[in-house]
Formats: sequence, structure tokens, C-alpha cells
Amino acid sequence: MDLEGYARKMLEKGEEKVLEKLKERIIEIKGWDAKKAESWAKAVVVEVKNAYSKSSELLDYYKSGVSMGEFGVGSRGKGDFYVHSKIAEVIGETTALVSTKDLDDAGVVKYNGIYISVAIDGIHSRLSEFPFIAGFHVTRAAMRDVYVMGARPIAVFSDIHIADDGDVSKIFDHIAGIAAICELTNVPLVSGSTLRIGGDMVIGERMTGGVGCVGISDYITPRKNAKAGDVILLTEGAGGGTIATTAIYYGMHKIVDETINIDFIRACEAIFNEDLVKKIHSMSDVTNGGIRGDAEEISRVSKNALVFDYEKVRSCVNKRVLNMLDELEIDFMGVSIDSLMVICDEDLAKDVMNAVKKVGVRIEEVGWVEKGEGAFVVENGIKKPIKPKFRESAYTPLKKVVGEQTPKNFEEMRKQVDKAVLKAIEKKRKVVEMLRQSTTKLI
Repeated sequence: MDLEGYARKMLEKGEEKVLEKLKERIIEIKGWDAKKAESWAKAVVVEVKNAYSKSSELLDYYKSGVSMGEFGVGSRGKGDFYVHSKIAEVIGETTALVSTKDLDDAGVVKYNGIYISVAIDGIHSRLSEFPFIAGFHVTRAAMRDVYVMGARPIAVFSDIHIADDGDVSKIFDHIAGIAAICELTNVPLVSGSTLRIGGDMVIGERMTGGVGCVGISDYITPRKNAKAGDVILLTEGAGGGTIATTAIYYGMHKIVDETINIDFIRACEAIFNEDLVKKIHSMSDVTNGGIRGDAEEISRVSKNALVFDYEKVRSCVNKRVLNMLDELEIDFMGVSIDSLMVICDEDLAKDVMNAVKKVGVRIEEVGWVEKGEGAFVVENGIKKPIKPKFRESAYTPLKKVVGEQTPKNFEEMRKQVDKAVLKAIEKKRKVVEMLRQSTTKLI
């Protein structure tokens, strides 16, 4: 529970019983006696009043009035993709060869003739109480993002935050999950950070954090390099954090076992070892809202259309995972299945497939790239467009309640988001200008 946020909201409403209610919540969660809980609550109120009774241009930020949840941020759909595109605007022009504007999960810079790829992934928000698989899957995800840029991972770093009441053992179990992938791939975990969420202000046991990965290469395979005439290859995917979450919260825990593998990494290593990667145009992992989301993004940056054979894509989902998704009525094309997608010349496709099959990973040709725009699927001989929904396929009971439909006021919210972006850019400009001027004066 966020004590600071709770107190701030209540004080904004002029709530007179803020101390009493805070005290009740603290006793409820912490199990403390009334005296200790009251002193804690009083301190919270003092800090909140001191922090938010005043403001300044530097401390304040423009309030869009649009919440993360209602706009779908983090839900791998229309709203989420839109916000990510606006992040690129706030960052502005950089010297990066591949950046957020290219819609790849890893960014790339070049140093002394070497391409350096960097990616970071956050742990799945619903795996807080399952720290080992949270660490395992987020590390694998960060490595995937580097591999699909045509780079070999050389280092991993982590960041873990646990709320005040979380058991210290979560740290070790989480790190063990990270280290398992690192040990299997011989890529060291070199540094990290361990903190409490919100310090003393957040009580409860929630865990969050992320894992980053750095890789190097002599060439890159970004999404924008997909070309008309290419074919699309897909390895079998059993999912990662998302599929594990589905299995856990629907009580199908045995399906989690299917997600514990390094098939994606083995497939990439096979392609690297056969010296094929430099001939491949583009690689991607099927994660951002499934095929629906990834195909849309690849089409946008490559300025070409992607066409998939529905049944062939379906055949590339692990059978036990697919059976679970079918039973729960979850669209397999709108959820992360963690397959490796390779886009290359038709002449190269056979070599890529043979290399991957040699290491025991299934791979199929599932589509092609053609001139045009958008993403399509061919089902029963009929070609039809596929689009990401407002949110990825609802894969937990709660997500089914929340739904996947675009809010009626989406355009109004989008305008407010656009305004917030402009305000952030202006603030950045002012601070940079001020510091440049002061630095010049000092020199």
C-alpha cells in the first residue's frame, strides 16, 4: 500500500480523518500496536504536507488527467504503443543508430567500429510472489532483445525493488532465477541495485524491478530492415512471463514448466554459429502484444506489409500452451509467445531453418513480406488485416474483467497525452539551456 499516495489523495479532498484511516490501514497490514501505528501515520502526514503544500517549476509536472491504466500503458496494445512512440519525441535526436523511434526493444550505438546493443526489461508485474521465475523470464527477455539485434550478450545487470514487508529471501530467489540464465549462457551478471519500493512510504510485499543486457556485434538486424520479397520464419514458442502468469492465475501451474527453457537462445546461437546472422535482414521476438503487436510495429518502421499463414503461426505455439489458451479463450495471436521471428531472403531461409533444427528447436516458414503497409493473416484462403487491440489478449481473470476494448474517450485522452509530451520537452529544453549557460560562465 502506498501510504504517501493514500494520504495525499485524502488531504486533497479535505479529509479530516486522514490520521485515523492511515492508522487503521497500517495496523491492518503491519500488525502493529495502535501507538506505533499512530506515530507512523503522523509522520506520513507531516511529510506529505511539507512536500505537496508548495511547488516549483522544477518539481512540478503537467497533469494530463490520464491514468496509466485507462490509457493502457504497459498493456502492450494501442495505448501502450502510442506512449512509447511519444517517449521518442521527448528524448529527441540522439547519436544512437537504433533508438526508441525505431520500435526495437534494444537500442544500438557504435563505438570504435563495434555495434553495442543495450536492452532492459521489467519483471512481469504479476510475478511478484514468484521471484525465481520472475528473474528467469526477465533475464531471458533482455537477452532475447539483444540477440534479435544480431548481437551476442556479454553482460547482464539487474535492479530489484521490494516493498517494506517483503521477505529478504525474495532477493536471493530472484537473483537465482537471473543467475540460472546467466550460467546456462555463460554471460555474467555484473552489477545491480537492490532497494525498497518507496522506502518507508510503501508497505506490503510487492516486488518489482528489471534486468538489462549488453551485447556486441559487427552488424545489426533491426526491424526496419525487413524487405519486400522476404520470407518470415518462426520458432516454436512456449511463452515466458505472460504465459506463466496465465497458468498461475488460472490454477494451471503445470503449464509453467513449459516456459522454463532456453530454446530461443539455442536457436539464436545456432544461427550465429553457422555465420548466418549477417545475411539476415531482421529478427524479432514475438512479445509485444503477440503477432498482432509486433507485426504492426515491423510494418510501420520497414514501410512494408507482413502476411502470415494463420494455421502455420498457430502450429508454432507449444501444444500444451496452445491448449490452455484455447480452453481459456485467449487469442494466441494477441499474447506474447516468445517465438523467434526471422525475416530473410527466401534463398537463405532453408539454411536458417536447418541450423535451428540441428539444435532441436522447431522452426517453420509462416509468411512473407510484400509491398504495402499493415499486417495480414491468411485464414481459409481469405486474407484479412490484423491489428493490435487496445490491450493485449486478456490472459488473467482480472484482465478479462478490464477488457480489451478501446475507450470511447481515447482521442480526448490522446490529446492530453500529446500536451504532456510538449510540456516535458519544454521543461527539458529550459533546464538544458540553463545548465549550458551556467557552465559557459564558469569556464
